[in-house]
Amino acid sequence: MNTLKKKIREHKYKFTNQRQIILQAFLDSRENHMSAEDVYEIVRVDNPDIGLATVYRSLELFTQLELLKKLDFGDGRSRYELNDRNINHSHHHLICLGCGKVTEFSYDFLNDIRDKIKKESGFDIVDYQLKFYGYCKDCAKKNHEL
Repeated sequence: MNTLKKKIREHKYKFTNQRQIILQAFLDSRENHMSAEDVYEIVRVDNPDIGLATVYRSLELFTQLELLKKLDFGDGRSRYELNDRNINHSHHHLICLGCGKVTEFSYDFLNDIRDKIKKESGFDIVDYQLKFYGYCKDCAKKNHEL
């Protein structure tokens, strides 16, 4: 939390109690990809004075400051995850078309492609997102039962 607080203050923004609570929701959550509505549902339990508009504004600020990454899984809802620059490889997403569940997985099979792109074009990739769409185990099982 101290690193996040420092980054906000470096950019001359106030580290308000509401912003701290919203960031803490990401640090405490087991869910890695939360929408504004997901965050709102978490924080309003103990902090009913925080409105949905405050959550939206805070998430946009945190994205602008690169504390969070804004993700689009093609379902019309932006989701956010902590932007952990300590990870030296990208993670990928498995998106279930049945229930909407998003699962992360890490496997560096794209390193060869990234190296080839750099060698051939000089383009230095610093981050990328790979999304796989399909059906989770539970939804696949339900589909086979029909």
